[in-house]
Amino acid sequence: MAKRKFVEEFDVEINNSFKDLEDDYSAFTNKVLLDELRNKIIQNLIDHNINQTGSMNDFVKTEIDNSLKGYDLSNVERNYIYNLIDNEINGYGPISELLNDKNITEIMVNGPSEIYVEIDGKVIKENGISFINKEHIIRTIQRLIQPIGRTIDTSNPMVDARLEDGSRLNAVIPPLSLNGPVLTIRKFKKELANIDDFLRSGALTPYMARFLEACVKAKMNMIICGGTGSGKTTLLNVLSSFIDSDERIITIEDAAELKLKQEHVISLETRLTNYEGQGEVTIRDLVINSLRMRPDRIIVGEVRGKEAFDMLQAMNTGHNGSLTTLHANGPADALNRLETMILMAGMEIPIMAIREYIEKAINIVIHIERLSDGRRKITSISEITGFKDDVITLNEIFAYRQKGVLEDGFVDGEFVLNKGVPKIYKTLVSRGIEDLEDIFK
Repeated sequence: MAKRKFVEEFDVEINNSFKDLEDDYSAFTNKVLLDELRNKIIQNLIDHNINQTGSMNDFVKTEIDNSLKGYDLSNVERNYIYNLIDNEINGYGPISELLNDKNITEIMVNGPSEIYVEIDGKVIKENGISFINKEHIIRTIQRLIQPIGRTIDTSNPMVDARLEDGSRLNAVIPPLSLNGPVLTIRKFKKELANIDDFLRSGALTPYMARFLEACVKAKMNMIICGGTGSGKTTLLNVLSSFIDSDERIITIEDAAELKLKQEHVISLETRLTNYEGQGEVTIRDLVINSLRMRPDRIIVGEVRGKEAFDMLQAMNTGHNGSLTTLHANGPADALNRLETMILMAGMEIPIMAIREYIEKAINIVIHIERLSDGRRKITSISEITGFKDDVITLNEIFAYRQKGVLEDGFVDGEFVLNKGVPKIYKTLVSRGIEDLEDIFK
C-alpha cells in the first residue's frame, strides 16, 4: 500500500511539474510572439516615417489589425500590443511608463536591451523593457528633444537639455559614443523636497538643520560638494528656501533645475553655440552679468570652470549669502578643486593669493554623499578657519561616522557634533542669530 501511494504521489508531482513547464513555455512563447509583433509593427512605422498627424491613428490601427491577423490572441494580449504601440506614437516608446513612474528618479539607456533605473538611490536593470534596435533609441531621443527645439544627428551627436517637465536629458550618439546611442534622463520631481523631507529620510539631524538655516539667514557664503547623484542640487534648493522673501535672488544654471518659492527670483540659463558656432553664453558670462543686476543673493547651480573666480569675486565684493555646488570628494577636495579651476582659467595669480581669496570668500563647506545602501547623508559640515602652513584650514562642526554595513545591506553609522564652539558661531550671533545656544553651549 505504501509503495502504491508513493507511486501515485510521484505521478501527481510529475504531472504537476509538466503542467508548470507547459504553462511556463506557453507564457514564454506568448511573450516572444508579442515582442515579435510589437517589433514588426514599430519597425513598419519607422520605415514609413509616420509623424503625429490626424490620419496617423487610423493608419496605426490598420497596421496593428493587419499584423495580428492569423494570431489567436486574448483580449489582454491584444490590448497589450495596442498600449505598446500607443506609447510609441503618443509617448516615448519603451520608456513611457518609466517616465510616468514617480518612484524612478533616473533612467539610463545603454543599449536596446540595457535599460537601468534608479529607485531610492539604487540602480537596477529593467529586464522587461527593450528597444528594437539602436535606430529605435535615436528616434526616441529625437521625439524627446523635438518639442524644445533641439536636434541630434551625426553632425551634432551630443545634446544636454532640460525637457518641458523640468527633467534633465543627456544623449550621446555615434560617432562620439562607440557603443551606440546612450540616453540618460534625470527626472524632475514636481513635489520639491524640503528640510522636513531631509529630516524624515535621516539625511541630517535637527541640530544640523537649524545650523544650516541659521547660516543661510545670516548670509554665509556656502559651497555644497559631493559626487554625481549625491543630491547636491536638491540640497541647494532646500537651503535656498531659507532666504527671506524680500531679497532679490539671481539663479544661474546650465539647465534650470532650481525651483525657488520666493517671488523676487531671476533665473538665468546658459546657451550653447548655434549651427554657425556662435551665440554661446557661459556660466561665467552670466555670473559677470548678474553683478550688474543688483542681486541680494547669487546662486550658481554648479561651478566647474572659469566662473569659479568670478563667483569668489562676487562673494568678496559684498554679495554675501551666495550659494553654489561643485563635484568633490570632501570639503578639503572642494577647496583644492576651486584652486585648480582658477589656475586653469589662465589667471596669473600666485597660489597663495588664490588661497587667500578662497579663505575670505567661503564660510561653510557642506559635503553630501550617497551611501552604498542608496541613502543620502550630509556627511560633513565644516567652516573655514584660516591658514596653517600656507594651507587653508577647516574645522568640521558636524559629521556622519560610518561604522559598517548591516546584514540587510544598510549602512550603520551615527551623526556627531564635534566638541568646541565653532569660530563662525560669534559671527552668527553678531548677525542676529540667537537660537543656537543650546547646540553649542
